[in-house]
Amino acid sequence: MSQPRTLGELRVSRPAAHISVREEMRRNLLRKLQAREPIFPGIVGYDDTVLPQLQNALLSGQDLILLGERGQAKSRLLRALVTLLDPVIPILAGSEVNDDPFHPISRYGRELIAGQGDATPIAWVKREDRYIEKLATPDVTIADVIGDMDPIKAARGGHLLSDELTMHFGLLPRANRGIFAINELPDLSGKIQVGLFNIMQEGDVQIKGYPVRLALDVVLAFT
Repeated sequence: MSQPRTLGELRVSRPAAHISVREEMRRNLLRKLQAREPIFPGIVGYDDTVLPQLQNALLSGQDLILLGERGQAKSRLLRALVTLLDPVIPILAGSEVNDDPFHPISRYGRELIAGQGDATPIAWVKREDRYIEKLATPDVTIADVIGDMDPIKAARGGHLLSDELTMHFGLLPRANRGIFAINELPDLSGKIQVGLFNIMQEGDVQIKGYPVRLALDVVLAFT
């Protein structure tokens, strides 16, 4: 059976209830635990220590940070989290932030639905594409992780520079409705760490002095 290709078809085929990424991962983890399926295949030696703590964190809907020496499979554990996501999810076609068709967070998504209604095109994203990983280095900027204002977009669209439609989204917003992982978190500059923590706590950030509200649905994982 083919997947729905428009918002109208999607409304008919499934309920419009919003499921957050944390709820989605919790639901799939519980299913695996009940079926006694391997949750982190290929990980050996952590059955009585690390894995139970990681499962507790996922069941309680927490962000994650893994501490340990190099070579202790921290990155492999984070990448294995993808198996707890649904195989595919619907998004608004063309959305840079994986907008939920029923609850879009971007102005692009809201205007697309307002203009096309039930004819709004839908795309499908595989779970492997919902995991974004970044190696922290001292030269990483706030533009890389969160985003920046794009004066070319502003000029072409006739928008004010502070308009959301002029924003070039960084890695974190593009991980919306998925998992965003950073390896070697302490190597990030203090400014970037503050920006990340502000996203975690308040959901907003200032880019070049302009406040930008990003109601992201994302699980953050660090090593």
